[in-house]
Amino acid sequence: MDGFVALYIFMLAAFTGYEIIGRVPVILHTPLMSGSNFVHGIVLVGAMVVLGHADTTLEKVIGFIAVLMGAGNAAGGYVVTERMLEMFKSSKKEGGA
Repeated sequence: MDGFVALYIFMLAAFTGYEIIGRVPVILHTPLMSGSNFVHGIVLVGAMVVLGHADTTLEKVIGFIAVLMGAGNAAGGYVVTERMLEMFKSSKKEGGA
């Protein structure tokens, strides 16, 4: 695949994703975030597969960075989802005196 074609596909995907996410109602952000964590896990597995097939040092470095960023993205997604779900919990204390 030509580099310009890959760049074009990346830019098109980024623009489309921005437009789609920008139109999601606020009430749906928490379920959408939870669902997207699954996709982050798939991206992480893909990055590990690519790293496993890397031959040159540059490919290995780029693959390692991709694995680190994918793991951070997946873990961060779960942290953000947990914080968002905490906002919906009742602030009343159980067994009040």
